[in-house]
Amino acid sequence: MRDNNIMPKGNETDDGEVGIDTTSFEQVQQQQKKLVIGYALTSKKKMSFLQPKLEVLARKKGISFVSIDQDKPLSEQGPFDVVLHKLLGNEWHDVIEEYQQKHPEVTVLDPPCAIERIYNRQSMLQGIADINLADCDGMICVPKQMVVLKDTTSSANEVAEAGLNFPLVAKPLLVDGTAKSHQLFLAYDRLSLAELEPPLVLQEFVNHGGVLFKVFVVGDVIKVVRRFSLPNVSNCEKEKVAGVFQFPRVSSSAASVDKTDLDPRVAELPPKPLLEGLVRELRNRLGLRLFNIDMIREHGSRDVFYVIDINYFPGYGKMPDYEQVFIDFFMSLAQAKHNTIQCVR
Repeated sequence: MRDNNIMPKGNETDDGEVGIDTTSFEQVQQQQKKLVIGYALTSKKKMSFLQPKLEVLARKKGISFVSIDQDKPLSEQGPFDVVLHKLLGNEWHDVIEEYQQKHPEVTVLDPPCAIERIYNRQSMLQGIADINLADCDGMICVPKQMVVLKDTTSSANEVAEAGLNFPLVAKPLLVDGTAKSHQLFLAYDRLSLAELEPPLVLQEFVNHGGVLFKVFVVGDVIKVVRRFSLPNVSNCEKEKVAGVFQFPRVSSSAASVDKTDLDPRVAELPPKPLLEGLVRELRNRLGLRLFNIDMIREHGSRDVFYVIDINYFPGYGKMPDYEQVFIDFFMSLAQAKHNTIQCVR
């Protein structure tokens, strides 16, 4: 947090008298608490996140967003109170890690080593099934899955050995920010696996009534948005349908089901205690503060949920009131830093 040493003061007039500065105490406090956020985002992420409403609210709170120049050493820029980033590549990760070591007083959202874990779908869901949420009004599971690194033709036998049942959801192994990394396919039979391009993850499809829950996390705040997803696959379909089919994208706001008249047994949001317990565990295990969880409810069940994906710094523009949520989050970071400084003194 920047300290501009601004205090109310008198102004000497031409005749030697001292006039009173009309700057209000509130204005002075706001200037003193100015928060500088350096951001390194792709042009697409910048456009979706730094919306005019967010910037207006930020200015009112003394928060300024400063673009980080990737062609210059990061330590020569700023000074920053917070670094907000979503860039890929080992070179950038090295830059951030070195910056963290030299500037421990700066809050980095979030550590590259923590982000890397959920960029790989093999490690993304590890350990979630072991989370004990027995007292949280529900159960969290993960679908059975296996990784195919090279040959999808020979993976048919491995699928059977792993105990996976068709149809299978096929997802690219790495989440690298490209549109291709979010392309999902549904494979109905063994022969269709040969049409898929490795490396990928094969995940057992779970019937869920065609509704997906996107759980957005910003620090301690949790918001849930419902989205349309694939409909259930019947046993008759499994026997008659063959081949590979591409998933429609379900993340856009156009896919929202919040104003749709659906069976409440399908559309009812996950219990609040379950979400709070899950998010708390994931924050601690992943070391992240900005992420979202894709969840589905097992069809026919009220309290059995599957986590199928985790995304770092997702499209928050699709989250209701994200602007105010982030302003409050940034202000809480400033307050936490101020409290730490006071304790040290």
